[in-house]
This record gives sequence, C-alpha cells and structure tokens, in this order.
Amino acid sequence: MSRIPTASRESVPQDQLAAFDEMVASRGSVPDIGPISIMINVPELARRGEHFRAYIRGDESSLQANVRELAMILTAREMDCQFIWNAHAAFGRQSGLSDELVDNLRDKKDLPSLSTEESAVIDYGRELFRTRKVSQPAYDAALKLFGVRGLVELTNLLGYYSSLAFNINAFDVGLPENLTELPLPV
Repeated sequence: MSRIPTASRESVPQDQLAAFDEMVASRGSVPDIGPISIMINVPELARRGEHFRAYIRGDESSLQANVRELAMILTAREMDCQFIWNAHAAFGRQSGLSDELVDNLRDKKDLPSLSTEESAVIDYGRELFRTRKVSQPAYDAALKLFGVRGLVELTNLLGYYSSLAFNINAFDVGLPENLTELPLPV
C-alpha cells in the first residue's frame, strides 16, 4: 500500500481533469500500483512523462532493447528500487541479458564477462549514479558505441528511471502480488 491513496477525479487538481481522463482512458482504469499510481496525482506531469517513456523505451530510440533493459535494471539496483527491478529483470533476460549478469547485478556480486555494450552501460551508469559524473574513459567508451544520440538517450533513460524510482521509493509503493523475480537484497 502506498503512502497516499489511489487518485480519483475528485482528488487531483481540477484544472488537470482532461489529462487525468486521458491517462485513465489509455490505461483502462486508475493505476493503483507502480510509479504512475503516484504521478497521476498530478495528471499533467504523468501525461507528459508518458510521452517521454514512449520515446525512450520504444522503437524511436536508437538503443537496442538489451541496452535499454540493462540501463533500467542498473537504475533499479543503484536506486534499490524493488518495483522497477521486478518489472524489468525478466524483460532484461528476454532481451538477451544473461541470467548470470541479471542475478549477479541483483545480488551485488562480481559481474560475469560482459559484452562491450554491456560493459559501457554498466561503467557509465555506475559512475553517474555513484559520483554524479562520468570519467573521460567511461564517457569515451559509451560515446564510441552509442554515438551522441545514443549517449543522450542512455543518459536520459537512466534519469527517467531514477525519477520513477524516486516516486516509488518516496511514496513506498508496494510490489505487485505476482512477483516475477527475486527481490533485491537491500
């Protein structure tokens, strides 16, 4: 159970009812779990975030699915966000990430031998999360692989999922009943 109740037409800012109705219509109901269940309390914020999410996670992005999913679960691990981990670890496996990589990342163990792309995502993301900046070698490696467009997309994907994790962690959003992955040891 979240720290705030499920949003309703009556509880959201009344000048944002159109955005609320649009979000509810697109999802079929008011979200009651996950980051959108929090963000829909400010419907215009949630609606605008959905456009960003659609771009960064979809076919418009230049990043391959395995790179995107690795960035998402890396963010979940670095932010200790159970919900995002549960939502994306299985997708990471389906996109081609090895079970050993996913499991070791979850358990904070040494990572197995990584592809060049995986290594670039891990090094770039960890440095950004842990030091709030990126060293020239990590930057250069990621830029060489992903180009300017891909590196901007990767950076913003990490940032977007950090924002989702902030919402989940701050408002104590629970996990769904049907867990697909072992929880993060935190």
